[in-house]
Amino acid sequence: MSALTPLGLNLSGLITQIISFVILFTILYKLLYQPVINMLDQRSAKIKDNLDAAEKAKQDIASSEQSIQDSLLAAKQERQQMIIEAKEAAAKFREEEMNKAKSDIEAEWIKARSEIQREKDAAIDEVRRNFAGLVITAAEKVIDTSLDDKSHGEVIEKVLKKSI
Repeated sequence: MSALTPLGLNLSGLITQIISFVILFTILYKLLYQPVINMLDQRSAKIKDNLDAAEKAKQDIASSEQSIQDSLLAAKQERQQMIIEAKEAAAKFREEEMNKAKSDIEAEWIKARSEIQREKDAAIDEVRRNFAGLVITAAEKVIDTSLDDKSHGEVIEKVLKKSI
């Protein structure tokens, strides 16, 4: 027979076992190994997709944080600009009110001066009128005669020119 017989091997049994092993290996490969490998590949792809999604989410968060920081900076700058504008408006309003108050005070001062001047002129006219009467009375007593209107006017003018 063959050289395998002393080892206790039977060639037909060995071939049958090899064929059985190849059939079993092929069946296991087709039914078990390939589905397991496919499942592991799918799992690996899913994990890779999840890692990619996590990385994308991380990048989105980073860009969102940057966007928020930019928005906060813009809001801070806008707030500072509003404060500056409010201060400028307050200063302008204060200056306008000060100018208005100065203008009002100046107008009142001019009005008071004109009122004083008017009263002064009225007082001088009153004194002149009274003075003219007193001068005529004094002149009549000194001259001891009555003066007519023409003479009366001349005397008044002379006295006023001398007194002024």
